[in-house]
Amino acid sequence: MIFGATGDLAIRKLFPSLYRLFERGRLKKFAVIGVARRPLTNDGFQKSVKDSVINALGDKENIDEFISYFYYHSHDVTDSSSYVALRNLANQIDENYNLEGNRIFYLAMAPEFFGPIALHLKSDGLTEVKGFKRLVIEKPFGKSLESAKELNQQIRTAFSEEEVYRIDHYLGKEMVRNIEVIRFANAIFEPLWNNRYISNIQITSSEILGVEERGRYYETSGALRDMVQNHMMQMVALLAMEPPIRLTTDEVRSEKVRVFRSLRRVESNEINDYFVRGQYGAGTVTDEQVPEYRAEPMVDKESNTETFVAGKIMIDNFRWAGVPFYIRTGKRMTTKSTKIVVQFKDIPMNLYYQPEKKVNPNLLVIHIQPEEGITLHLNAKKAGGHLDAQEVKLSFANTGIQAMNTPEGYEKLLYDCLRGDATNFTHWDEVAYSWAFVDKISDVWENTKSVNFPNYVSGTTGPKAADELLEKDGFFWWPVKNLEVDICK
Repeated sequence: MIFGATGDLAIRKLFPSLYRLFERGRLKKFAVIGVARRPLTNDGFQKSVKDSVINALGDKENIDEFISYFYYHSHDVTDSSSYVALRNLANQIDENYNLEGNRIFYLAMAPEFFGPIALHLKSDGLTEVKGFKRLVIEKPFGKSLESAKELNQQIRTAFSEEEVYRIDHYLGKEMVRNIEVIRFANAIFEPLWNNRYISNIQITSSEILGVEERGRYYETSGALRDMVQNHMMQMVALLAMEPPIRLTTDEVRSEKVRVFRSLRRVESNEINDYFVRGQYGAGTVTDEQVPEYRAEPMVDKESNTETFVAGKIMIDNFRWAGVPFYIRTGKRMTTKSTKIVVQFKDIPMNLYYQPEKKVNPNLLVIHIQPEEGITLHLNAKKAGGHLDAQEVKLSFANTGIQAMNTPEGYEKLLYDCLRGDATNFTHWDEVAYSWAFVDKISDVWENTKSVNFPNYVSGTTGPKAADELLEKDGFFWWPVKNLEVDICK
């Protein structure tokens, strides 16, 4: 059951992802009930699903068979009688398709409805099934630690923690899932993955888009809650975690939680030494003049909401003591890109050092989006002449034939949920620790109105203070445009 079945997420992501699973034979005995407020017939809903798939994937031969499994229920999320009608429809479909009482409830709606829907599902009998029941929830999971606790308490009255799947679509991205393989399946990396050999790690997730029509939502979240609390913190955890005993859900989650427990707690008077915020002004992006954030629809004309965050995260444990994890995310920047740069330390005595030409450090770059791949930056002898060192790049690009069967993030996560594999979904403990970390930053920023916003021009890499954050430690941001993955043909 997809609550919010007429919304943007369902149309752009969920329906095409379900179709791909169907096309690959991973959906056999199934039915989908679309749930939304809008009055709509089954035929009308099926046409919407068909249009969604065709727009995303093009014409498909078996599309009519696929949409025949879709049903629609016009629903009032506050009315128990509407849930009773939904329960009766679900029971009927369950019997018709012999689905053995297995149900997944996907809440693709505004977060304020998560708790009330979960409570109604329980009180109105929709969770009383003979098979499994699972609840999939989109971010944001709360707006602070206290609101997240309240929401979790409501949800846990109807579902156990093992039945709750908090979806973070970054964890479905192929190269994010590849972080563990790169680390734990390669003898050349795992022995070096510590403070003896790594000087810093940089995670950048930049967008060229502004807030567009999401002004009302963004005003209450900002980049800190929208990106850092979930996506960025999850990538930090995957990069920093210890090798799990086994690749099981509980063991992987346990190691990620240990990372969150090791985060250095930054006091209120130190926040501005570790974190930088920004808000975009007017500028030019892809040769188009764009307005400042405060001029966007449904945005306060004197808004103090950040559209950019850069920060230094320290992990105080034996492996990572002294190694900064720099994170950077923002809107209206130079390029759309998500990359991880692992910078290794310089060797103690570089025989090829020249005052006029410094030898580049070794870098491991993990390209997450829009291109997918891995690049290892090394130094080798320059062809001809003296023993001068030059940079060479060893690249693997997830393109061409390698990418033909790469599952889109939502497709992979939906399939994991169907199989009951919660490894790439966030556990409550991860949510709680990341909110506790982020809350201290947001408390300081919300009570400080002296920031001179806007402080970076659209189409740039962010405010100058973000560069100064690294310069204090003797580092600089590796420019994402110069780290494009090389595609070998």
